[in-house]
Amino acid sequence: MKNFAQSDLLNSLPKQFFASLVKRVGEYIENGHDVINLGQGNPDQPTPAHIVEKLQEAAANPINHKYSPFQGYRYLKEAAAQFYLREYGVKVDPEKEVAILFGGKAGLVEIPQCLLNPGDTLLVPDPGYPDYWSGVALAKAKMEIMPLREENSFLPDYNELSTEVLTNAKLMFLNYPNNPTGATATAEFFEKTVQLANENDICVVHDFAYGAIGFDGVKPLSFLQIEGAKEVGIEIYTLSKTYNMAGWRVGFAVGNKSVISAIELLQDHLYVSLFGAVQEAAAEALNGSQDCVRELNALYERRRNALINGLQDLGWEVSGPKGSFFAWLKVPEGLTSEEFANILLEKAHIMVAPGIGFGEYGEGFVRVGLLSSEDRLKEAVERIGALQIFKK
Repeated sequence: MKNFAQSDLLNSLPKQFFASLVKRVGEYIENGHDVINLGQGNPDQPTPAHIVEKLQEAAANPINHKYSPFQGYRYLKEAAAQFYLREYGVKVDPEKEVAILFGGKAGLVEIPQCLLNPGDTLLVPDPGYPDYWSGVALAKAKMEIMPLREENSFLPDYNELSTEVLTNAKLMFLNYPNNPTGATATAEFFEKTVQLANENDICVVHDFAYGAIGFDGVKPLSFLQIEGAKEVGIEIYTLSKTYNMAGWRVGFAVGNKSVISAIELLQDHLYVSLFGAVQEAAAEALNGSQDCVRELNALYERRRNALINGLQDLGWEVSGPKGSFFAWLKVPEGLTSEEFANILLEKAHIMVAPGIGFGEYGEGFVRVGLLSSEDRLKEAVERIGALQIFKK
């Protein structure tokens, strides 16, 4: 059989850091070990029943068996606009300021191809969501990192960016609540971002995947709540986390008309929109009762408290996240993030994600998901305690 060589484009894509880790976990499970998987970001709760019921009803409608409109049904765009008005007080034109996406990841990877030419500069947070790098590679763009440091509350310090970098930059990715650090943004930070973007003609893309998950009574800010934000960028929202619809692959972009138009133009050439029944169910999620969202947020907060309080009782100096369903924990001195993750997997059968997998500035931390039950999180704490790595 002939072996056809892959294109230079495919060979230029970043390696999937976590693929080997997932494979190792699978091997431990196959060998009969009880692995507590805290390393991945896959919501563990089912999609709320009223959303599933809407899908079942809509799937029986013959109109949904046909091609959907290329840019999605207007009712879903209107639902997104109503959602933003209700939740954030942001007015959005459903026709020109909303693009339906095949999940948030698709939009994040598409954006660089929509706005950048080969060699153009994109500002990316480090540590950050690794698929940002995929979008950079596919656009043949140049990436400049913005370090996220604990001493700056895991917000980029724009003073660190040189005049040359800012002059060349055309696009910036931000993500709050943040994956992997669990940090949240302030209005002051977003205001600085709008000012910087205006002064340097940079389009801001705010990845708002964890927008519904905020703790201690504080609701995460939408970038579009800041005056002038819509003039300089967009926000990408996914239903994956808010409504436990990760496998449904539905999200939307909201904001600057020219960027929305570019996304829809590219998608016109890639897709024929989402299955109509999924769009109906997504509209139901956005417009229907939000009790399920509040209950989910409370669940994650209880899990956060169980994990962080337990680890602190062991003597591990850690802080809880302010948002998202991830905790970002410092590794013990003398160990790299990969070495510590290996110790937890080999000796305690706990999987965590090494921080180095999220970028150079992720070294020294591991990411832990709040995607297992409180009992399993408490068991993980007990297993870590048995290793006697930490002392009070």
